[in-house]
Amino acid sequence: MRPILLINPNSSAATTTMMHGILRAALPVTVATTSETATRGPSMITTPAELAVAAEEVVRIGRARANDVAAIIVGAFGDPGLDALRAVVAIPVTGLGVASLRLAADGGRRFGVATTTPGLETSIARTVDRLGLTAFFTGTRLAAGDPLALANDPEQQEERLALAVRTCIETDGAAAVVIGGGPLSAAAASLAPRFPVPVISAVEAAALEVRRQLVNAR
Repeated sequence: MRPILLINPNSSAATTTMMHGILRAALPVTVATTSETATRGPSMITTPAELAVAAEEVVRIGRARANDVAAIIVGAFGDPGLDALRAVVAIPVTGLGVASLRLAADGGRRFGVATTTPGLETSIARTVDRLGLTAFFTGTRLAAGDPLALANDPEQQEERLALAVRTCIETDGAAAVVIGGGPLSAAAASLAPRFPVPVISAVEAAALEVRRQLVNAR
């Protein structure tokens, strides 16, 4: 089988390597994977304007690689370019946002999102609504601090996210919490054992979703 392609819509090669490692670990060894990084745009997507730039990169990379791969994962929680890419390629395409939100709401479960990017809070709510999941959504809780500063201090970022996750659970009544961000995937893995409800890694959710899509496409 051709590999699954992970596109990192931000320009951080380190983030690509981290997400690719998580994707690789979430899939059977018999499933090949590959990854590409956007060549322009920010190192971390924090605003709707940056999502728009990232969408162009996703479509450019996806179109160029579509004949070489079995499926594509858009490796950002805002799913930039997801619908546009789906419209121009003939292979399964999923995104971190749609995959993780659907997994979180599975079976009518109430869920929240914990993230570091206040500039994307409205975008998250719109995606939830577009997926028809608003009735199950307890809201987004934000880690205190500047997202770029937190990204440069992984230990503090994890602890601030832990507080946001706890608020989702204890205050909002979430029965699952999505860690909203591709660059936050390593933190999601560390946070999961600390809580009594599922803490969902968006990359792992996308791995599950793309496997399902490939099975259904046979």
